[in-house]
Amino acid sequence: MPRVGLFIPCFIDQFYPHVGLATVELLERLGVEVDYPPAQTCCGQPMANSGCSDAAKPLAERFVRIFREYDHIVSPSGSCAAMVRQHYHEYFHDSPLEGDYEQVRAKTFELTEYLVDVLQVGSLTGCYPHTVGLHSSCHGLRELRLGSCSERVGPQFSKPRQLLEHL
Repeated sequence: MPRVGLFIPCFIDQFYPHVGLATVELLERLGVEVDYPPAQTCCGQPMANSGCSDAAKPLAERFVRIFREYDHIVSPSGSCAAMVRQHYHEYFHDSPLEGDYEQVRAKTFELTEYLVDVLQVGSLTGCYPHTVGLHSSCHGLRELRLGSCSERVGPQFSKPRQLLEHL
């Protein structure tokens, strides 16, 4: 089984740490070797979104240095995974880390994407006796393409919902 570097976004770390713990538990139950590198920090998205790209660049470089050794990088945030895959390129053009970044980019996944597309999880065991509202995130849909055009025009389908229905 591949070795996964778990990237927990700063907002989850600070406000929803139970999400990070549940992510570790889920991946380990599926047989994944999970490592949480303690030196990780914010991906830099808040700075980049505020127009402070220069402040985000050192965080992007740190991310690449920390996570480049893993087989896969998984994050329970479409927004942060999209930052790494779609926006870090501006920080690494003609950089000594450009090759490392391209490798990191190719192996970075949002959690549900990793479960469905990489691990090919078809069902999960468990019980949650409540109705759940599901919001497909904007970054997940637009930047990571977690929902395809055919999924949007046909019967409603999403990778997160597919997983939740099998609990």
